[in-house]
Amino acid sequence: MSEPSNSPRRLNADEGFAYDGTFWLAYLANLSLVSANALSFRFAELVDSLGGNEQKTGSIVGISIIAALVVRFVMGQGIDRYGVRMLWALSAALFVAGNAMFILCRDISWEIYLARTLFAIGLAGMFTCSIVHVQMRAPTHRRTEIIGFLGSSGFLGMILGSQLGDFLFRFSTNGHERFVWLFGTAVGFGVLYLAIVLWITRYDVHTRPHETPAAYKLIFRYWPGPIVLVALMMGVGFSVTGVFLTRYATSLGVKEIGTFFTSYALSAFLFRMLSRTWSTSIGRHPMVLLGLGGHAIGHFLLPFVTNQWEFVLPAVCCGFGHAMLFPVVVSLGSGAFPRQYRGTGTTIVLGFTELGFALSSPPLGAIIDHVGFNTMFVVSGAITVMIGVGYALTAARRPDEDLQENIPIEGELSVAEMETVPAALEIDPTADSQIIRRVEHCES
Repeated sequence: MSEPSNSPRRLNADEGFAYDGTFWLAYLANLSLVSANALSFRFAELVDSLGGNEQKTGSIVGISIIAALVVRFVMGQGIDRYGVRMLWALSAALFVAGNAMFILCRDISWEIYLARTLFAIGLAGMFTCSIVHVQMRAPTHRRTEIIGFLGSSGFLGMILGSQLGDFLFRFSTNGHERFVWLFGTAVGFGVLYLAIVLWITRYDVHTRPHETPAAYKLIFRYWPGPIVLVALMMGVGFSVTGVFLTRYATSLGVKEIGTFFTSYALSAFLFRMLSRTWSTSIGRHPMVLLGLGGHAIGHFLLPFVTNQWEFVLPAVCCGFGHAMLFPVVVSLGSGAFPRQYRGTGTTIVLGFTELGFALSSPPLGAIIDHVGFNTMFVVSGAITVMIGVGYALTAARRPDEDLQENIPIEGELSVAEMETVPAALEIDPTADSQIIRRVEHCES
């Protein structure tokens, strides 16, 4: 009996490294997810309409992200135990529920905290499961490339979502009605996402590892190193652009934020395409430093903005930084964990990004309330520079495996040879231990 076309398997490099129908459906799903998330960039506007301020917005976002981080410790282990499909669908359902609850909020109460928490948990799970799914289908030595290419759909989604948000705000001028349209559209994107996930995973088969240690044990056992600080900084950057930038634009009298996010996304998409193979040419460490530099310059430029079109240059810089950082941070961080614990590893790395988001949102909001937006931008830029200097003096001095020649050690399999080993031998605990040892060596 022939294998179903969408059945999970390890693809060879000669097969277009997983650029098949399943990949493109995952690409469409990620586009819909980021489009929905981009609509939430106006969450601070919702809080303001309900009587809150910037610090209150930061507190709501921070608490929700902390809750998502707590759930991550269970989520990663759940992926390793039960497979991606179950956790992926559940996360999408929570995301839809959170967006639906935003529509019902009429004041700053426990309801908006719960809605944002469901939203954050669902979003975290959807991104994590998507990346785990695509990593498990890609050749080991090209994980950075395929993560980056999948992420390019997010930049298109950012353009679609931000422009759609501007249109909905122009379309409806009635107070809360505009938020009904805004988050109702996000619900629609979420439902589409869930349908795609259920379809592309319908043939997935998961083999549970003999041992599924708790997340905190795996953190200590396979600590990724200084790359976690870069992940934290990415969270700070997302807090600046994803939470407070709309309020900054409003304070300048700029009603449409689509200019910034469209420029950001176009820049990120272009540089992501141009840098697809940089991880194996210039190396991942230089990409980290370039990305941090792009974010820092973008944040330092934001205080000089006075009108809508002056958002373009800082947006291009921040987009460049995002394009460089995300795939290498996920690749370096999750790559420290063995394949059978890749779900937990990816969850932990993305968790540090959310931790940076959670820890930075309340203080950044307080800085805005007490000192102003310009000081907040300078502080976030300075944090980025300090992390960049620290990374350059530590992790950047170490060899990057993606640049190493694939020369097999005597008695071991080369990467090319490893690609021909059936997937079952890589995950089947009953397979010959020598073969598994060889595969783990190549993956390290």
